Amino acid sequence: MITRTLGNIAAMCGGELLASEAGAVDTKIAGVVTDSRKITPACLFVPLAGDNFDGHHYSAAALAAGAASTLWQRNKGPAPEGTVIVVEDTLTALQQLSAAYLNEIAPHVVAITGSNGKTTTKDIVTALLQGQYVVHKTQGNFNNHIGLPLTILAMAEDTEIIVLEMGMSSRGEIALLASLAPPDVAVITNVGESHLLQLGSREEIARAKLEIAEGLKPGGLLIYNGDEPLLAEIMLEPSFRAPEGMQTFRFGLNADNDDYPTGMMSHSGGMTFTSHLYEEHAFTLPLPGRHNVINGLAALAVARQFGVAEESIEVGLSTLKLTGMRIEVMQTASGLTLLNDAYNASPTSMKAAIDVLQSMKCSGSKIAVLGDMLELGPEEVQFHQGIGHYLDPAEIDLVFTYGTLASNIAATAKQRFGKERVFSFTDKAALTTLLLNICKPKDIVLFKASRGMKLEEVLNNLNTHYQT
Repeated sequence: MITRTLGNIAAMCGGELLASEAGAVDTKIAGVVTDSRKITPACLFVPLAGDNFDGHHYSAAALAAGAASTLWQRNKGPAPEGTVIVVEDTLTALQQLSAAYLNEIAPHVVAITGSNGKTTTKDIVTALLQGQYVVHKTQGNFNNHIGLPLTILAMAEDTEIIVLEMGMSSRGEIALLASLAPPDVAVITNVGESHLLQLGSREEIARAKLEIAEGLKPGGLLIYNGDEPLLAEIMLEPSFRAPEGMQTFRFGLNADNDDYPTGMMSHSGGMTFTSHLYEEHAFTLPLPGRHNVINGLAALAVARQFGVAEESIEVGLSTLKLTGMRIEVMQTASGLTLLNDAYNASPTSMKAAIDVLQSMKCSGSKIAVLGDMLELGPEEVQFHQGIGHYLDPAEIDLVFTYGTLASNIAATAKQRFGKERVFSFTDKAALTTLLLNICKPKDIVLFKASRGMKLEEVLNNLNTHYQT
């Protein structure tokens, strides 16, 4: 994490140091905190202000709790007693501080975005690189205009490669993130339907994702999903500003990509695959689904760019640690298998999760529990109906839906499954009760929905019940 003197910090974030004690300019801070409940000794407290909160109310308490200093926005009135760095805007100062720290440490920057799969790809990239490099990555979902600076400021001084997830919901957001951390390598996993409500079309989503490419350093490498024609089309638009000497690499299922799978096998341990560029070496990815093989190809391209050997790649995959709730396979004591993919959902990612369930071998029943997909815009009903059509009654035994929008999945699925195999709920307790009565050992149950539906609550109830 960042350790600098207060004099350094003030200069890096464009602030003015105010201190009642002599020698404060040489006082060192250790780390940056934005939550006053998580103050650590000698940290810098950065109070942020939103529509319904203002961290400046807690600056004095943060200093009393052991913070070495606090930023203070000039228009907030008199600063509290103690060591304070006055800035024009605390969020801007946080971002400037992170950019300055990144510039001083100067690691290679790998930036990853996409409608689906960016967190999984980030985790795979990190696993492949850390056998040969000191790597720091985005933790959890710290992928926005606040989380990314905090991720950078948590980086150790000896970091050689930083792997940053870059999220967005509207145009200009990734451009800002890429300006704070210009990538050496940028990855676009795909272009889905998430944020159609805000952006209006998949073309606009693709343009927003490609802001990461425009932020590349000169000569940087763009690794992108070649199965998505929109990306190539938009890069030909006059408004697209490619950095000087930008290189490109395409991955995907199709054989016209620079790398693509030449063999895939699903098994209890995940997926084993070969690719066009790795024909002589079969890699085992401890994740289910061919969509994760595609994420793996993107990660392989990053590893290849940094000269990671095939043997190190194999070791990295064996030690892969994933951020929670990305098709997490949970085996209960009774033998029931739960597939937890309840973190987020779009039509693309929901179809991928259904593919995983449908491809799995099972001596019991295969059960899909699907919730609302949020933020899909005016065509949200049609997208949910499309999922109902996508479900295969020959591969899935029972379908449960939760939520008003997901009822459209149920209505469409009933046309082929029949009413006796499809159940629709808007009451989570009722859904849980029926699942507890129906599920048996050796069944496989998939949970998939947008985060706002909190479908993992149902999964946790099943997991607790069937562990006994």
